[in-house]
Amino acid sequence: MADHSRLGRGLAALMGDVGDETQGGDASRKPRRAPVENLTANPRNPRRSFTEAELSELAASIKERGIIQPIVVRPVRGKEEHFEIIAGERRWRAAQRAGLHQVPIAIVEATDAQALEFAIIENVQRADLNPIEEASGYVALMEEFNHTQEDVSQIVGKSRSHVANTLRLLNLPEPVKEMLRQGKLSSGHARLLLKQPNAEELALEIVARGMSVREVEEWAREDGKQQAREVMREGRMPWKTKPVKDADTRALEKRVSDALGLEVSVDHKASGAGTLHIKYSDLDQLDAVLRKLEGS
Repeated sequence: MADHSRLGRGLAALMGDVGDETQGGDASRKPRRAPVENLTANPRNPRRSFTEAELSELAASIKERGIIQPIVVRPVRGKEEHFEIIAGERRWRAAQRAGLHQVPIAIVEATDAQALEFAIIENVQRADLNPIEEASGYVALMEEFNHTQEDVSQIVGKSRSHVANTLRLLNLPEPVKEMLRQGKLSSGHARLLLKQPNAEELALEIVARGMSVREVEEWAREDGKQQAREVMREGRMPWKTKPVKDADTRALEKRVSDALGLEVSVDHKASGAGTLHIKYSDLDQLDAVLRKLEGS
């Protein structure tokens, strides 16, 4: 099994290895330049989406300043002076757009498993993968190289729960997954949709209304799965019938929020009863609220 502590350092580990070896006098391992046509993309690279805008922007930067960070590659067996990209495919694509004939490369030795692992690590650490690409990369690690979810979490430096939750996104309907790929939905939205029998319809409504994750969370907490089924059978979306808070309630929320210095929500009913929600981010904020309530 791969050395997870080394892999978890991602590209820094790769570049560190190159630096260590070049100081030992192995000139063949020093960062150097190679023709762009001698590089090929890694077919296992989890990243599949390269937008026109980002490639054009990067190409313009490369024309002006060149490529500062070498593209990390490994030799292609049986093809002298040909290399497979491990990290830096976007830079390679943009360099071609910029008209570069050669690009800086750093050559490392890596197995198929390590090449995939480093590609996933680098993209995850740079937040370059959309949630579906990230999940698909984890599946590749597990299925092609017999890693467990715990192995994957150590390799990419993410928690076990993060890996498990990301993998669950692959259970969503294909139209919802496409919204994730396009960035129309966040993984936070998508996790809430996993429990909904009408996920695609709800996803479309979330996108159309520009709903935040918090708004969807509030709806899910108040209405629950059963009501979602009922309102869909009636042909209406749950948040369409959710009452809008009146000006007095919103003013009261602001008053309490200003007094406490925290985000609050007031759910006020016609009977005069209601619920006050106070959101705090750590124990220090909670302690401050308690002191104010106690008058100290």
